[in-house]
Amino acid sequence: MTVSARQSLTIFLGWLLLVALVSLSGIATPPGAWYAALEKPPFTPPNLLFPIAWTLLYLLMAVAAWRVTCLSPPGGRVHFLWPFVAQLVANAMWSLLFFGLHWMLVALLDLFVLLALLGLSIRRFRRVSKLASWLLVPYLLWVVFAGYLNTALWWLN
Repeated sequence: MTVSARQSLTIFLGWLLLVALVSLSGIATPPGAWYAALEKPPFTPPNLLFPIAWTLLYLLMAVAAWRVTCLSPPGGRVHFLWPFVAQLVANAMWSLLFFGLHWMLVALLDLFVLLALLGLSIRRFRRVSKLASWLLVPYLLWVVFAGYLNTALWWLN
């Protein structure tokens, strides 16, 4: 489907706003003293790396969703985008579960749901735009790494 430049910009800004709202769950639940006191596994990155990584990942997510929205047939958008929106909800929930409630095991289960939805998103995005699906791969790798950290933190503490 062809969208006008104005529509394209509006769609892009909409996705940027949505991922920015999701990022607020991380800002609302900072690691704090509880996280600082946990025994950390090997390869735990410095806290400074997390906001940098997430900013880049959220930008890539917005671009991927924008491409799929602009390139998919209007009647098929829900089919292609619902897993992506659902994984954004799981993403927001993880911060609340892990940092807000300190429920590490429940947060890990949420990550499994997020990974399944992200895998489905990549598969569906690929049918519309190979570039859009590839833009989600760094996010997938980061979530797998987050799964390692979450598992190790739960096990060690």
